Amino acid sequence: MAFVISDSCIACGSCESQCPVGAISMGDGKFEIDADKCISCGSCAGQCPVAAISEN
Repeated sequence: MAFVISDSCIACGSCESQCPVGAISMGDGKFEIDADKCISCGSCAGQCPVAAISEN
């Protein structure tokens, strides 16, 4: 199950560099995770300073 980024994202970018498969990119005012690329490793969730990333 892929991870998702909620609207509480502050667009700091700390998650993007942690993704080993490049599934995270900047969207419309917040970062987004491509569910087709996400391998559900959770690396991004551990880096988010506002806990905006969770499993879908």
